[in-house]
Amino acid sequence: MTTFDQPSKIKNLFICCLCPPRVLRLWTCRRPRTKRNLLVGTACVIYLGFLVSQVGHVLPQHKGGHQKISSRSLQDAAQTPFLGIPLDGTLSPPDFQEPQHGSNGTLLPPNVVYITLRSKRSKPANIRGTVKPKRRKKHTNPLSYGQHFPKAAFIGQEEAFAQQPGRATHAAGAMGAAIALEARKHQLDEHRHKGMATRERGHRRPGGISGAIKAQPQPEESNIRIYSESSPSWLSKEDILNMRMLADSRIENIQEVPSHKAVLVVFAKGPSTTGTACKQGHCGIIKRPLDMSEVFAFHLDRILGLNRSLPSVSRRSEFFQDGQACPVILWDSSLSPTDNSTHSSVSLTWGRYQQLLKQKCWQNGKVPKAEWGCTEIHHYEWSKMALFDFLLQIYNRLDRNCCGFKPLKEDSCMQQGLKLKCNDQDAVDLTHIVQRRHDRRHLAFIDNKGFFDRNEDNLDFKILQGINEFPESAVSVLRSQHLREKLLQSLFLDKIYWESQGGRKGIEKLIDVIERRSKILLTYINAHGAKVLPMNE
Repeated sequence: MTTFDQPSKIKNLFICCLCPPRVLRLWTCRRPRTKRNLLVGTACVIYLGFLVSQVGHVLPQHKGGHQKISSRSLQDAAQTPFLGIPLDGTLSPPDFQEPQHGSNGTLLPPNVVYITLRSKRSKPANIRGTVKPKRRKKHTNPLSYGQHFPKAAFIGQEEAFAQQPGRATHAAGAMGAAIALEARKHQLDEHRHKGMATRERGHRRPGGISGAIKAQPQPEESNIRIYSESSPSWLSKEDILNMRMLADSRIENIQEVPSHKAVLVVFAKGPSTTGTACKQGHCGIIKRPLDMSEVFAFHLDRILGLNRSLPSVSRRSEFFQDGQACPVILWDSSLSPTDNSTHSSVSLTWGRYQQLLKQKCWQNGKVPKAEWGCTEIHHYEWSKMALFDFLLQIYNRLDRNCCGFKPLKEDSCMQQGLKLKCNDQDAVDLTHIVQRRHDRRHLAFIDNKGFFDRNEDNLDFKILQGINEFPESAVSVLRSQHLREKLLQSLFLDKIYWESQGGRKGIEKLIDVIERRSKILLTYINAHGAKVLPMNE
């Protein structure tokens, strides 16, 4: 250690060398306090100036004769970029070149500063109503496989189901290539053999019945997503159960519907046979992807408070349409038998239908007279059906010949040549007028394929002809300006439908069409002086 490294020795040397003997005697002798303070202050000022002058010339020496660090090296160190500093709390130094050595073989201090940043764990935002529940595996008891659906269970229904094992189905229809029914059953057989091999390896399902076949893998979570504590108020508990069954239950058997471009499927639901499955409500009809608007129609029906359509969901299956999303409608065994020409449980023409609207059959509990020619259907049912069909522009019930608008080439009336038969409209039959066996006063809306591509200047106002009353529950929803909000909330439940329509952006476009038509309908009601009545009889 040198002399300059000890500040106390520097101070003593400075005082001894610079101060003359007279000053030293003044320092040590007794003097008045004021003169002594002046001398101490003068010495401090001189000492401070000496220290300031030494800062710019004297640098600290290192042990062992290390070289001095120049200001140029400090600038290089400050300009060295930080390469690849991770934010996860761990830092591995980057690959630099070999350390440099000085002239005497000693290591130079590195000119890189390592900084370790500790990442802050971000807490996810808890959005109310969007927290998914815990996934729970559903354990069901599958039914025995291979039983064909009996024809006797559907005697008198709208469709007669094919029972020949080798008969091919034409479910694809105008959609594209026809898929043979036996090909689907063959796929089911392959899954059956795979299931048998799995059971032989000891992977038995708890609670399963002997010989049970798992045709399709169970989904990890339901395609009907309800993240809140309760479902929307317009959907009943039975609706939710039916929607989950149609969307998630595995397919047990497949049957053909010759009169429709659809396929009947039997779902495995509880310990029952396939002969009684449809009577218990465990069957559904899978239609073409072009009929996807029936899912939208079901939710609109519930929101308007009509409650006349059958539950419908979207579903993908490897057995139909190459995995495309298809509508699945609940098969309701309580529907009355229908004929094959009009698919109706009651025979009506347009002329007779207009006469029934004038008679107001069964309104206010009045029994109609025999000469009025009334049916068992209540007068309010026609008002509900007309409002529902106008919003969706469903023409096949009341205007099957497309006499009230200009149809496109793709419409069924143009393909069948019915557009040319509008001269005698009173003789045109109504189609898809269906009742229930136990409730013949009310209608059940089937075949609810709507059309969203029809312009406002080409709407079918013939659907509203003769209607002078409209249901208050439906009109109040249209006037409340909450239709969009409710449709978004309701359609979001169906995950497959939501995704198949392009998410919220695609759903919004469909709702735009319905909102424009609802405004036109409200204007029509005001212009014609139609009454808005409670129809909860």
